Amino acid sequence: MLIFHKVLPVFVLPLGLGIVVVVLGALFRRWWLVWSGVGLLWVLGMPVTGDWMMRMVEGVDRRVDVALLEPADAVVVLGGVTVQVPGVRYGEWGDAADRFEGGVEVFRGGKAPLLVLTGAKMPWAPDARVEGELLRERALLLGVPEESVRVTGRVGNTADEAREVRKLLAGIARPRVILVTSAFHMRRAAMLFRHAGLRVDEFPVDFRTSFYDRLTVIDFLPCADGLENSELAIREMIGWLYYLLVNGEW
Repeated sequence: MLIFHKVLPVFVLPLGLGIVVVVLGALFRRWWLVWSGVGLLWVLGMPVTGDWMMRMVEGVDRRVDVALLEPADAVVVLGGVTVQVPGVRYGEWGDAADRFEGGVEVFRGGKAPLLVLTGAKMPWAPDARVEGELLRERALLLGVPEESVRVTGRVGNTADEAREVRKLLAGIARPRVILVTSAFHMRRAAMLFRHAGLRVDEFPVDFRTSFYDRLTVIDFLPCADGLENSELAIREMIGWLYYLLVNGEW
């Protein structure tokens, strides 16, 4: 099921869909279809398009002031933060490293007694360590008390994370958590955590667009970053639709 969720969307995301359209056009000698695929990749690969779509899913353009957060039962940091490399004990930081940094910032702000890290481990990486354990060690190095750090059970996606956090906080009737994840991922993650029975205060981080950038001609030339932002945004929208249909809530 996990692989199904990861693989199926590829064929409706810009890169996969564009390639499929180009290949079909070439096979059936429909050159208008080939150029449609090329045009699709160009438009969705432009930074101006990727940034616009990313801003739609992020919803906000700045961090919440930690001082304004209400006290909660736990700060929850979602996974997808590290890249594990042989010889690097704690893993190297990936694109979403701000999730960990933001979680520690909120915890140090005295907003909750627990820092909860998720036990992400993919089935196709059997030799990798559970990411939450790596992050737990990093948190201890930063001075977070050992008794304040918790790692959930094994998880493979956001729905698993919500379920396992609820289990970990089972002793609390309706726990309140400060959820820390990438801004583009927050809406779907908060939806799933609330569906699991948790009260959620959002602390989005890892913003993918710059508030200060001005539009230039370069923003209309396709590039990998533009395509990546478009794909991330569309993937999130697919996730919204899927969980809307499955859970019956927005």
